[in-house]
Amino acid sequence: MTSRHISSPSRRTVVRAAAATAAAVPVLSATTSASASSGAAALAPAFLHGVASGDPLPDGVLLWTRVTPEPGAEPGSGRGADTPVRWEVAEDREFTAIAGSGTTLASAASDHTVKADVRGLRPATSYYFRFTAGGEGAGAGGSTEVRSPVGRTRTAPANGASVAGLRFGVVSCANWEAGWFSAYRHLAARGDLDAVLHLGDYLYEYATGGYPTQGAALREHRPAHEILNLADYRLRHGTYKTDTDLQALHAAHPVIAIWDDHEFANDAWSGGAQNHTPGTEGVWAQRVAAAKQAYFEWMPVRASTEGTVHRRLRFGRLADLHLLDLRSFRSEQASIGNGSVDDPERTITGRAQLDWLKAGLAGSDAVWKLVGTSVMISPVAFGALPAHLLGPLTGLLGLPKEGLAFSVDQWDGYTDDRKELIGHLRDRGISDTVFLTGDVHMAWASEVPVRAATYPLSPSAATEFVVTSVTSHNLDDILRVAPQTVSLAASAAVRTANRHVKWVDMDSHGYGVLDVTAERSQMDYYVLSDKTAADATSAWVRSYRTRRGTQRVERVDRPVL
Repeated sequence: MTSRHISSPSRRTVVRAAAATAAAVPVLSATTSASASSGAAALAPAFLHGVASGDPLPDGVLLWTRVTPEPGAEPGSGRGADTPVRWEVAEDREFTAIAGSGTTLASAASDHTVKADVRGLRPATSYYFRFTAGGEGAGAGGSTEVRSPVGRTRTAPANGASVAGLRFGVVSCANWEAGWFSAYRHLAARGDLDAVLHLGDYLYEYATGGYPTQGAALREHRPAHEILNLADYRLRHGTYKTDTDLQALHAAHPVIAIWDDHEFANDAWSGGAQNHTPGTEGVWAQRVAAAKQAYFEWMPVRASTEGTVHRRLRFGRLADLHLLDLRSFRSEQASIGNGSVDDPERTITGRAQLDWLKAGLAGSDAVWKLVGTSVMISPVAFGALPAHLLGPLTGLLGLPKEGLAFSVDQWDGYTDDRKELIGHLRDRGISDTVFLTGDVHMAWASEVPVRAATYPLSPSAATEFVVTSVTSHNLDDILRVAPQTVSLAASAAVRTANRHVKWVDMDSHGYGVLDVTAERSQMDYYVLSDKTAADATSAWVRSYRTRRGTQRVERVDRPVL
Protein backbone atom coordinates (compact mmCIF):
# COMPACT_ATOMS: atom_id res chain seq x y z
CA MET A 1 0.00 0.00 0.00
CA THR A 2 1.43 3.35 -0.94
CA SER A 3 1.72 6.11 1.64
CA ARG A 4 0.17 8.87 -0.45
CA HIS A 5 -2.86 9.17 1.85
CA ILE A 6 -1.16 8.73 5.18
CA SER A 7 -0.19 12.31 5.96
CA SER A 8 -3.23 14.13 4.60
CA PRO A 9 -6.24 12.24 3.24
CA SER A 10 -7.48 14.49 0.47
CA ARG A 11 -11.20 13.96 0.81
CA ARG A 12 -11.48 16.07 3.93
CA THR A 13 -11.86 18.91 1.45
CA VAL A 14 -14.13 21.18 3.41
CA VAL A 15 -12.11 20.70 6.59
CA ARG A 16 -8.99 21.83 4.77
CA ALA A 17 -10.74 24.61 2.96
CA ALA A 18 -12.29 25.90 6.13
CA ALA A 19 -8.89 25.82 7.66
CA ALA A 20 -7.67 27.54 4.05
CA THR A 21 -28.63 3.65 27.26
CA ALA A 22 -28.25 1.36 26.25
CA ALA A 23 -30.49 1.82 29.33
CA ALA A 24 -33.41 2.01 26.94
CA VAL A 25 -32.85 -1.56 25.76
CA PRO A 26 -30.47 -3.69 27.83
CA VAL A 27 -28.11 -5.69 25.65
CA LEU A 28 -28.48 -9.07 27.30
CA SER A 29 -25.76 -11.66 27.39
CA ALA A 30 -26.40 -14.72 25.25
CA THR A 31 -28.21 -17.35 27.31
CA THR A 32 -27.76 -21.08 27.08
CA SER A 33 -29.62 -24.15 28.24
CA ALA A 34 -28.79 -24.96 31.86
CA SER A 35 -28.53 -28.64 31.05
CA ALA A 36 -25.91 -28.27 28.33
CA SER A 37 -22.68 -30.13 28.88
CA SER A 38 -19.41 -28.23 28.79
CA GLY A 39 -18.50 -30.02 25.56
CA ALA A 40 -21.71 -28.97 23.83
CA ALA A 41 -21.29 -25.41 25.10
CA ALA A 42 -17.85 -25.25 23.55
CA LEU A 43 -19.40 -26.12 20.19
CA ALA A 44 -22.29 -23.69 20.54
CA PRO A 45 -22.70 -20.88 18.04
CA ALA A 46 -22.47 -17.35 19.42
CA PHE A 47 -23.88 -13.90 18.69
CA LEU A 48 -20.74 -11.81 19.05
CA HIS A 49 -21.74 -8.87 16.85
CA GLY A 50 -25.04 -7.87 18.38
CA VAL A 51 -28.40 -7.43 16.71
CA ALA A 52 -29.81 -4.64 14.56
CA SER A 53 -32.89 -3.43 12.77
CA GLY A 54 -33.39 -0.93 9.99
CA ASP A 55 -35.46 0.64 7.22
CA PRO A 56 -38.77 0.73 9.14
CA LEU A 57 -42.01 0.49 7.17
CA PRO A 58 -45.57 0.93 8.43
CA ASP A 59 -46.04 -2.84 8.48
CA GLY A 60 -42.52 -4.12 8.97
CA VAL A 61 -38.83 -3.75 9.63
CA LEU A 62 -35.59 -5.43 8.59
CA LEU A 63 -33.86 -7.48 11.32
CA TRP A 64 -30.15 -8.40 11.28
CA THR A 65 -27.59 -10.42 13.19
CA ARG A 66 -24.42 -12.40 12.64
CA VAL A 67 -23.82 -15.90 13.99
CA THR A 68 -20.33 -17.14 14.82
CA PRO A 69 -20.99 -20.85 14.16
CA GLU A 70 -17.86 -22.12 15.88
CA PRO A 71 -14.78 -20.78 17.65
CA GLY A 72 -12.43 -19.15 15.15
CA ALA A 73 -15.12 -18.53 12.50
CA GLU A 74 -14.38 -14.83 12.42
CA PRO A 75 -15.82 -12.52 9.75
CA GLY A 76 -14.30 -13.10 6.34
CA SER A 77 -12.75 -16.43 7.27
CA GLY A 78 -15.25 -18.60 5.42
CA ARG A 79 -15.17 -21.02 8.33
CA GLY A 80 -18.19 -22.63 9.94
CA ALA A 81 -21.14 -24.80 9.01
CA ASP A 82 -24.49 -23.59 7.80
CA THR A 83 -26.52 -22.71 10.88
CA PRO A 84 -30.31 -22.37 11.03
CA VAL A 85 -31.33 -19.28 12.96
CA ARG A 86 -34.77 -18.58 14.37
CA TRP A 87 -36.02 -15.01 14.74
CA GLU A 88 -38.84 -13.77 16.93
CA VAL A 89 -40.64 -10.43 17.18
CA ALA A 90 -42.76 -9.65 20.22
CA GLU A 91 -44.82 -6.83 21.65
CA ASP A 92 -43.14 -7.17 25.03
CA ARG A 93 -39.62 -7.63 26.30
CA GLU A 94 -40.52 -10.97 27.88
CA PHE A 95 -41.71 -12.38 24.52
CA THR A 96 -45.09 -13.48 25.86
CA ALA A 97 -46.95 -11.79 22.96
CA ILE A 98 -45.24 -13.03 19.81
CA ALA A 99 -46.02 -10.92 16.73
CA GLY A 100 -44.00 -12.96 14.25
CA SER A 101 -41.34 -15.62 13.92
CA GLY A 102 -39.47 -17.61 11.34
CA THR A 103 -36.27 -19.43 10.46
CA THR A 104 -33.46 -18.48 8.11
CA LEU A 105 -30.02 -19.89 7.35
CA ALA A 106 -26.66 -18.39 8.26
CA SER A 107 -24.03 -19.64 5.82
CA ALA A 108 -20.52 -18.82 4.74
CA ALA A 109 -21.93 -17.42 1.49
CA SER A 110 -23.28 -14.46 3.47
CA ASP A 111 -20.48 -14.44 6.07
CA HIS A 112 -22.98 -16.06 8.47
CA THR A 113 -24.99 -12.84 8.60
CA VAL A 114 -28.76 -13.17 8.45
CA LYS A 115 -31.60 -10.80 7.64
CA ALA A 116 -35.32 -11.18 8.20
CA ASP A 117 -37.59 -8.72 6.38
CA VAL A 118 -40.52 -8.95 8.77
CA ARG A 119 -43.98 -7.83 7.67
CA GLY A 120 -47.47 -7.92 9.16
CA LEU A 121 -46.67 -5.59 12.05
CA ARG A 122 -48.70 -2.61 13.28
CA PRO A 123 -47.66 0.92 12.27
CA ALA A 124 -46.00 3.32 14.73
CA THR A 125 -45.43 0.51 17.22
CA SER A 126 -42.39 -0.56 19.24
CA TYR A 127 -41.41 -4.22 19.14
CA TYR A 128 -38.71 -6.42 20.64
CA PHE A 129 -36.76 -9.01 18.69
CA ARG A 130 -34.18 -11.76 19.21
CA PHE A 131 -32.51 -14.65 17.42
CA THR A 132 -31.85 -18.25 18.49
CA ALA A 133 -29.31 -20.73 17.12
CA GLY A 134 -28.06 -24.20 18.05
CA GLY A 135 -29.84 -26.86 20.03
CA GLU A 136 -31.12 -30.28 19.04
CA GLY A 137 -32.02 -30.48 15.38
CA ALA A 138 -30.39 -27.15 14.65
CA GLY A 139 -27.65 -28.72 12.57
CA ALA A 140 -24.92 -27.63 14.95
CA GLY A 141 -23.74 -31.08 15.96
CA GLY A 142 -25.76 -31.24 19.14
CA SER A 143 -24.61 -27.85 20.42
CA THR A 144 -26.57 -26.03 23.07
CA GLU A 145 -29.22 -23.51 22.15
CA VAL A 146 -28.04 -19.92 22.26
CA ARG A 147 -30.09 -16.75 22.21
CA SER A 148 -28.92 -13.39 20.95
CA PRO A 149 -29.15 -10.12 22.80
CA VAL A 150 -32.64 -8.59 22.69
CA GLY A 151 -33.23 -5.58 20.49
CA ARG A 152 -35.97 -2.99 20.29
CA THR A 153 -37.28 -1.59 17.03
CA ARG A 154 -40.13 0.58 15.83
CA THR A 155 -42.30 0.62 12.73
CA ALA A 156 -43.09 3.76 10.76
CA PRO A 157 -46.49 5.47 10.92
CA ALA A 158 -49.12 4.47 8.38
CA ASN A 159 -48.58 6.17 5.05
CA GLY A 160 -51.68 8.35 5.28
CA ALA A 161 -51.54 9.00 9.01
CA SER A 162 -51.50 12.45 10.54
CA VAL A 163 -48.39 12.38 12.71
CA ALA A 164 -47.84 14.85 15.53
CA GLY A 165 -44.07 14.51 15.58
CA LEU A 166 -41.00 12.50 14.63
CA ARG A 167 -37.55 12.38 16.18
CA PHE A 168 -34.39 11.00 14.61
CA GLY A 169 -30.83 10.67 15.82
CA VAL A 170 -28.39 11.78 13.12
CA VAL A 171 -24.74 10.66 12.87
CA SER A 172 -21.87 10.25 10.42
CA CYS A 173 -18.16 9.57 10.14
CA ALA A 174 -17.07 7.07 12.78
CA ASN A 175 -13.39 6.16 12.50
CA TRP A 176 -12.50 3.23 14.76
CA GLU A 177 -8.91 4.34 15.24
CA ALA A 178 -9.73 7.99 16.01
CA GLY A 179 -11.80 7.53 19.15
CA TRP A 180 -14.56 5.79 21.07
CA PHE A 181 -18.11 5.67 19.75
CA SER A 182 -19.62 7.44 22.75
CA ALA A 183 -22.07 9.33 20.53
CA TYR A 184 -23.76 6.01 19.81
CA ARG A 185 -24.03 5.23 23.52
CA HIS A 186 -25.78 8.51 24.23
CA LEU A 187 -28.24 8.00 21.39
CA ALA A 188 -28.87 4.42 22.50
CA ALA A 189 -29.80 5.72 25.95
CA ARG A 190 -32.60 7.88 24.55
CA GLY A 191 -36.05 6.37 24.57
CA ASP A 192 -37.64 9.04 22.38
CA LEU A 193 -36.22 8.28 18.91
CA ASP A 194 -38.17 6.85 16.01
CA ALA A 195 -34.93 5.86 14.23
CA VAL A 196 -31.28 6.84 13.79
CA LEU A 197 -30.10 8.15 10.45
CA HIS A 198 -26.49 7.27 9.57
CA LEU A 199 -25.29 9.48 6.73
CA GLY A 200 -22.19 7.54 5.74
CA ASP A 201 -18.59 6.72 6.61
CA TYR A 202 -19.88 4.05 8.97
CA LEU A 203 -16.38 2.59 8.71
CA TYR A 204 -13.00 3.52 7.20
CA GLU A 205 -10.90 1.55 4.77
CA TYR A 206 -7.40 2.67 5.79
CA ALA A 207 -4.60 0.58 7.16
CA THR A 208 -3.73 1.05 10.80
CA GLY A 209 -2.08 4.45 11.10
CA GLY A 210 -3.38 5.54 7.69
CA TYR A 211 -5.90 8.05 9.07
CA PRO A 212 -5.18 9.40 11.59
CA THR A 213 -1.45 9.29 11.12
CA GLN A 214 0.86 6.58 12.37
CA GLY A 215 1.06 6.51 16.15
CA ALA A 216 -2.19 8.42 16.65
CA ALA A 217 -4.55 5.43 16.58
CA LEU A 218 -6.49 4.98 19.79
CA ARG A 219 -7.27 1.36 18.82
CA GLU A 220 -6.14 -0.58 15.80
CA HIS A 221 -8.16 -1.69 12.82
CA ARG A 222 -8.60 -5.30 11.79
CA PRO A 223 -7.29 -6.26 9.39
CA ALA A 224 -4.27 -4.03 9.96
CA HIS A 225 -3.75 -3.46 6.23
CA GLU A 226 -5.95 -1.39 3.93
CA ILE A 227 -9.03 -3.38 3.03
CA LEU A 228 -9.19 -4.44 -0.63
CA ASN A 229 -11.09 -7.71 -1.04
CA LEU A 230 -14.25 -9.34 0.27
CA ALA A 231 -12.58 -11.01 3.26
CA ASP A 232 -11.01 -7.67 4.22
CA TYR A 233 -14.26 -5.71 4.07
CA ARG A 234 -16.11 -8.40 5.99
CA LEU A 235 -13.55 -8.42 8.79
CA ARG A 236 -13.55 -4.61 9.00
CA HIS A 237 -17.35 -4.58 9.28
CA GLY A 238 -17.17 -7.30 11.90
CA THR A 239 -14.55 -5.39 13.88
CA TYR A 240 -16.72 -2.29 14.04
CA LYS A 241 -19.69 -4.30 15.23
CA THR A 242 -17.77 -5.56 18.25
CA ASP A 243 -17.88 -2.01 19.65
CA THR A 244 -20.26 -2.09 22.61
CA ASP A 245 -21.59 1.42 22.02
CA LEU A 246 -22.37 0.61 18.38
CA GLN A 247 -24.04 -2.64 19.47
CA ALA A 248 -26.13 -0.67 21.98
CA LEU A 249 -27.24 1.78 19.29
CA HIS A 250 -28.34 -0.99 16.94
CA ALA A 251 -30.11 -2.83 19.76
CA ALA A 252 -32.01 0.29 20.83
CA HIS A 253 -33.23 1.87 17.57
CA PRO A 254 -33.78 1.04 13.92
CA VAL A 255 -30.94 2.50 11.86
CA ILE A 256 -31.48 4.00 8.41
CA ALA A 257 -28.10 4.07 6.68
CA ILE A 258 -26.53 5.27 3.45
CA TRP A 259 -22.90 4.97 2.44
CA ASP A 260 -20.40 7.64 1.57
CA ASP A 261 -16.90 6.99 0.23
CA HIS A 262 -15.00 5.28 3.04
CA GLU A 263 -17.22 2.25 2.89
CA PHE A 264 -15.26 1.79 -0.38
CA ALA A 265 -12.19 4.05 -0.51
CA ASN A 266 -11.44 7.74 -0.04
CA ASP A 267 -13.06 10.06 -2.62
CA ALA A 268 -14.72 7.20 -4.46
CA TRP A 269 -16.45 7.79 -7.78
CA SER A 270 -18.00 5.42 -10.32
CA GLY A 271 -14.67 4.52 -11.95
CA GLY A 272 -12.13 4.75 -9.15
CA ALA A 273 -11.05 6.59 -6.01
CA GLN A 274 -8.29 8.82 -4.73
CA ASN A 275 -7.30 6.01 -2.38
CA HIS A 276 -7.13 3.28 -4.99
CA THR A 277 -4.15 2.44 -7.18
CA PRO A 278 -5.07 0.28 -10.17
CA GLY A 279 -2.70 -2.62 -10.58
CA THR A 280 -1.15 -2.70 -7.13
CA GLU A 281 -4.56 -2.62 -5.47
CA GLY A 282 -6.47 -4.57 -8.07
CA VAL A 283 -9.38 -3.71 -10.33
CA TRP A 284 -11.65 -0.99 -8.97
CA ALA A 285 -14.86 -2.69 -10.09
CA GLN A 286 -13.90 -5.82 -8.18
CA ARG A 287 -13.06 -3.83 -5.06
CA VAL A 288 -16.40 -2.00 -5.23
CA ALA A 289 -18.28 -5.27 -5.71
CA ALA A 290 -16.58 -6.73 -2.63
CA ALA A 291 -17.29 -3.62 -0.56
CA LYS A 292 -20.95 -3.55 -1.57
CA GLN A 293 -21.43 -7.24 -0.90
CA ALA A 294 -19.98 -6.88 2.59
CA TYR A 295 -22.05 -3.75 3.22
CA PHE A 296 -25.34 -5.41 2.33
CA GLU A 297 -24.37 -8.48 4.35
CA TRP A 298 -23.46 -6.51 7.46
CA MET A 299 -25.87 -3.55 7.45
CA PRO A 300 -29.61 -3.54 8.24
CA VAL A 301 -30.30 -1.95 4.85
CA ARG A 302 -33.02 -2.94 2.42
CA ALA A 303 -31.68 -2.27 -1.08
CA SER A 304 -34.48 -0.89 -3.26
CA THR A 305 -32.29 -1.26 -6.33
CA GLU A 306 -29.55 -3.87 -6.50
CA GLY A 307 -26.14 -2.40 -5.79
CA THR A 308 -27.28 0.99 -4.51
CA VAL A 309 -28.68 2.54 -1.34
CA HIS A 310 -30.91 5.24 -2.82
CA ARG A 311 -34.42 4.64 -1.62
CA ARG A 312 -37.40 6.37 -0.06
CA LEU A 313 -39.09 5.87 3.31
CA ARG A 314 -42.33 7.49 4.41
CA PHE A 315 -43.38 8.57 7.90
CA GLY A 316 -47.06 9.27 7.57
CA ARG A 317 -48.04 12.57 6.00
CA LEU A 318 -45.48 14.40 8.10
CA ALA A 319 -42.27 13.44 6.28
CA ASP A 320 -40.86 11.61 3.30
CA LEU A 321 -37.20 10.63 3.61
CA HIS A 322 -35.32 10.47 0.30
CA LEU A 323 -31.95 8.71 0.67
CA LEU A 324 -29.20 9.26 -1.90
CA ASP A 325 -26.26 7.23 -3.21
CA LEU A 326 -23.65 9.81 -4.22
CA ARG A 327 -20.78 7.40 -4.98
CA SER A 328 -22.03 4.74 -7.38
CA PHE A 329 -22.93 6.99 -10.31
CA ARG A 330 -20.82 10.12 -9.96
CA SER A 331 -18.21 11.40 -12.40
CA GLU A 332 -14.62 11.75 -11.26
CA GLN A 333 -13.95 14.81 -9.13
CA ALA A 334 -12.81 17.84 -11.08
CA SER A 335 -9.12 18.68 -11.11
CA ILE A 336 -6.60 20.43 -13.32
CA GLY A 337 -6.95 18.78 -16.72
CA ASN A 338 -10.02 16.84 -15.65
CA GLY A 339 -12.95 19.07 -16.48
CA SER A 340 -14.76 21.97 -14.91
CA VAL A 341 -17.09 21.86 -11.92
CA ASP A 342 -19.66 23.53 -14.19
CA ASP A 343 -19.43 20.92 -16.95
CA PRO A 344 -23.03 19.75 -17.60
CA GLU A 345 -21.72 16.31 -18.60
CA ARG A 346 -20.39 15.70 -15.10
CA THR A 347 -22.77 14.33 -12.47
CA ILE A 348 -22.83 13.50 -8.77
CA THR A 349 -26.13 11.63 -8.83
CA GLY A 350 -26.36 10.06 -12.26
CA ARG A 351 -29.28 10.88 -14.55
CA ALA A 352 -31.64 8.18 -13.32
CA GLN A 353 -31.18 8.96 -9.63
CA LEU A 354 -31.61 12.71 -10.13
CA ASP A 355 -34.84 12.13 -12.08
CA TRP A 356 -36.02 9.75 -9.33
CA LEU A 357 -35.31 12.39 -6.67
CA LYS A 358 -37.01 15.19 -8.61
CA ALA A 359 -40.09 13.06 -9.23
CA GLY A 360 -40.26 12.03 -5.58
CA LEU A 361 -40.00 15.60 -4.34
CA ALA A 362 -42.59 16.88 -6.81
CA GLY A 363 -45.00 14.06 -6.05
CA SER A 364 -44.71 14.16 -2.28
CA ASP A 365 -47.75 15.19 -0.25
CA ALA A 366 -45.76 15.12 3.00
CA VAL A 367 -45.28 18.31 4.96
CA TRP A 368 -41.51 17.84 5.03
CA LYS A 369 -39.27 16.51 2.31
CA LEU A 370 -36.15 15.24 4.09
CA VAL A 371 -33.17 14.36 1.89
CA GLY A 372 -30.32 12.25 3.26
CA THR A 373 -27.25 13.34 1.30
CA SER A 374 -23.80 12.13 2.26
CA VAL A 375 -22.06 15.35 1.14
CA MET A 376 -22.98 19.03 1.47
CA ILE A 377 -25.26 20.64 -1.09
CA SER A 378 -24.96 24.21 0.20
CA PRO A 379 -22.47 26.24 -1.85
CA VAL A 380 -19.43 27.24 0.18
CA ALA A 381 -16.64 29.64 -0.83
CA PHE A 382 -13.41 30.05 1.12
CA GLY A 383 -11.75 32.98 -0.58
CA ALA A 384 -12.04 35.15 2.52
CA LEU A 385 -9.86 33.01 4.77
CA PRO A 386 -6.98 35.01 6.26
CA ALA A 387 -3.57 34.24 4.82
CA HIS A 388 -2.18 33.22 8.22
CA LEU A 389 -4.76 30.41 8.29
CA LEU A 390 -4.94 29.58 4.61
CA GLY A 391 -1.18 29.37 4.04
CA PRO A 392 -0.25 26.84 6.72
CA LEU A 393 -3.31 24.73 6.12
CA THR A 394 -2.96 24.58 2.36
CA GLY A 395 0.66 23.56 2.87
CA LEU A 396 -0.35 20.89 5.37
CA LEU A 397 -3.12 19.50 3.23
CA GLY A 398 -1.63 19.94 -0.23
CA LEU A 399 -3.98 22.62 -1.58
CA PRO A 400 -3.18 25.40 -4.05
CA LYS A 401 -1.76 28.42 -2.25
CA GLU A 402 -4.57 30.64 -3.55
CA GLY A 403 -7.08 28.40 -1.78
CA LEU A 404 -10.28 26.83 -3.02
CA ALA A 405 -13.64 28.39 -3.74
CA PHE A 406 -15.40 25.04 -3.40
CA SER A 407 -14.92 21.42 -2.47
CA VAL A 408 -14.92 19.28 -5.57
CA ASP A 409 -16.09 16.21 -3.65
CA GLN A 410 -19.28 17.98 -2.53
CA TRP A 411 -22.14 19.22 -4.69
CA ASP A 412 -19.88 22.28 -5.22
CA GLY A 413 -17.89 20.09 -7.59
CA TYR A 414 -20.99 19.19 -9.64
CA THR A 415 -22.79 22.49 -10.00
CA ASP A 416 -24.98 21.51 -12.96
CA ASP A 417 -26.74 18.78 -10.96
CA ARG A 418 -27.24 21.17 -8.05
CA LYS A 419 -28.53 23.94 -10.32
CA GLU A 420 -31.02 21.52 -11.87
CA LEU A 421 -32.25 20.25 -8.50
CA ILE A 422 -32.54 23.67 -6.86
CA GLY A 423 -34.23 25.03 -9.99
CA HIS A 424 -36.69 22.16 -9.81
CA LEU A 425 -37.59 23.08 -6.22
CA ARG A 426 -38.10 26.71 -7.21
CA ASP A 427 -39.96 26.14 -10.47
CA ARG A 428 -42.31 23.51 -9.06
CA GLY A 429 -42.97 25.46 -5.88
CA ILE A 430 -41.67 22.60 -3.70
CA SER A 431 -41.29 23.93 -0.17
CA ASP A 432 -39.98 22.59 3.12
CA THR A 433 -37.11 20.52 1.74
CA VAL A 434 -34.43 19.83 4.35
CA PHE A 435 -31.09 18.30 3.42
CA LEU A 436 -29.47 16.19 6.15
CA THR A 437 -25.72 15.78 5.72
CA GLY A 438 -22.53 14.43 7.27
CA ASP A 439 -19.06 13.96 5.75
CA VAL A 440 -17.21 17.16 6.64
CA HIS A 441 -16.53 16.49 10.36
CA MET A 442 -18.09 19.83 11.28
CA ALA A 443 -21.59 20.95 12.21
CA TRP A 444 -23.36 23.46 9.96
CA ALA A 445 -26.76 25.13 9.71
CA SER A 446 -27.36 26.69 6.30
CA GLU A 447 -29.89 27.93 3.83
CA VAL A 448 -29.61 26.66 0.27
CA PRO A 449 -29.91 29.72 -1.98
CA VAL A 450 -31.08 29.69 -5.56
CA ARG A 451 -28.11 31.91 -6.41
CA ALA A 452 -25.45 32.21 -3.73
CA ALA A 453 -23.78 35.21 -5.37
CA THR A 454 -26.85 37.40 -4.87
CA TYR A 455 -28.03 36.01 -1.53
CA PRO A 456 -29.96 37.27 0.44
CA LEU A 457 -31.66 39.02 -2.48
CA SER A 458 -31.86 35.60 -4.10
CA PRO A 459 -34.41 33.38 -2.34
CA SER A 460 -33.58 30.26 -0.38
CA ALA A 461 -34.90 27.07 -1.97
CA ALA A 462 -34.23 24.71 0.95
CA THR A 463 -32.32 24.34 4.20
CA GLU A 464 -29.47 22.08 5.29
CA PHE A 465 -28.40 20.68 8.65
CA VAL A 466 -24.93 19.08 8.76
CA VAL A 467 -23.83 16.95 11.70
CA THR A 468 -20.23 16.62 12.81
CA SER A 469 -18.31 13.37 13.06
CA VAL A 470 -18.62 10.71 15.72
CA THR A 471 -14.83 10.44 15.91
CA SER A 472 -13.22 11.30 12.57
CA HIS A 473 -10.69 14.11 12.64
CA ASN A 474 -11.81 17.72 12.45
CA LEU A 475 -9.87 20.94 12.09
CA ASP A 476 -8.44 20.88 15.62
CA ASP A 477 -7.42 17.24 15.36
CA ILE A 478 -5.66 17.74 12.05
CA LEU A 479 -3.73 20.77 13.29
CA ARG A 480 -3.25 19.33 16.78
CA VAL A 481 -4.39 22.52 18.42
CA ALA A 482 -6.78 23.29 21.26
CA PRO A 483 -10.42 23.99 20.38
CA GLN A 484 -11.06 27.50 19.00
CA THR A 485 -7.36 28.18 18.49
CA VAL A 486 -7.97 28.73 14.79
CA SER A 487 -11.63 27.86 14.34
CA LEU A 488 -13.13 31.13 15.50
CA ALA A 489 -11.36 33.10 12.81
CA ALA A 490 -11.93 30.43 10.19
CA SER A 491 -15.64 30.05 10.89
CA ALA A 492 -16.12 33.82 10.94
CA ALA A 493 -14.42 34.04 7.55
CA VAL A 494 -16.65 31.27 6.19
CA ARG A 495 -19.81 33.03 7.36
CA THR A 496 -18.61 36.36 5.97
CA ALA A 497 -18.03 34.84 2.54
CA ASN A 498 -21.21 32.74 2.68
CA ARG A 499 -24.09 34.71 4.16
CA HIS A 500 -26.47 31.78 3.79
CA VAL A 501 -24.36 29.84 6.33
CA LYS A 502 -25.78 30.61 9.74
CA TRP A 503 -23.47 28.53 11.93
CA VAL A 504 -20.33 26.42 11.73
CA ASP A 505 -18.76 24.40 14.55
CA MET A 506 -15.27 23.26 13.56
CA ASP A 507 -14.22 22.03 17.00
CA SER A 508 -16.59 19.34 18.17
CA HIS A 509 -17.49 15.68 17.75
CA GLY A 510 -20.96 14.42 18.49
CA TYR A 511 -24.37 13.91 16.91
CA GLY A 512 -27.66 15.57 16.11
CA VAL A 513 -31.28 15.00 17.06
CA LEU A 514 -33.81 16.11 14.46
CA ASP A 515 -37.28 16.87 15.78
CA VAL A 516 -40.03 17.27 13.19
CA THR A 517 -43.54 18.67 13.67
CA ALA A 518 -46.02 20.17 11.22
CA GLU A 519 -44.82 23.65 12.20
CA ARG A 520 -41.03 23.24 12.08
CA SER A 521 -38.01 20.97 11.74
CA GLN A 522 -35.37 21.53 14.42
CA MET A 523 -31.87 20.12 14.70
CA ASP A 524 -30.40 19.95 18.20
CA TYR A 525 -26.61 19.59 18.15
CA TYR A 526 -24.87 17.62 20.90
CA VAL A 527 -21.12 17.44 21.51
CA LEU A 528 -18.87 14.98 23.33
CA SER A 529 -16.55 15.93 26.17
CA ASP A 530 -13.64 13.92 24.72
CA LYS A 531 -13.79 11.44 21.84
CA THR A 532 -10.70 9.66 23.23
CA ALA A 533 -12.45 8.90 26.55
CA ALA A 534 -14.55 5.76 26.63
CA ASP A 535 -16.83 7.35 29.23
CA ALA A 536 -17.21 10.69 27.42
CA THR A 537 -20.20 12.78 28.42
CA SER A 538 -22.57 14.54 26.05
CA ALA A 539 -23.93 18.08 26.18
CA TRP A 540 -26.29 20.18 24.08
CA VAL A 541 -24.54 23.08 22.38
CA ARG A 542 -26.84 24.66 19.73
CA SER A 543 -30.21 24.33 18.01
CA TYR A 544 -31.47 25.61 14.68
CA ARG A 545 -34.85 25.23 13.05
CA THR A 546 -36.65 25.97 9.84
CA ARG A 547 -40.28 27.01 10.10
CA ARG A 548 -42.77 25.57 7.67
CA GLY A 549 -43.04 27.56 4.47
CA THR A 550 -39.99 29.78 5.08
CA GLN A 551 -36.96 27.93 3.63
CA ARG A 552 -34.96 29.86 6.25
CA VAL A 553 -32.85 28.82 9.24
CA GLU A 554 -33.07 30.47 12.64
CA ARG A 555 -31.39 29.86 15.96
CA VAL A 556 -33.35 28.42 18.89
CA ASP A 557 -32.28 28.92 22.48
CA ARG A 558 -33.02 25.41 23.75
CA PRO A 559 -33.30 21.81 22.55
CA VAL A 560 -36.60 20.02 22.18
CA LEU A 561 -37.23 18.03 25.33
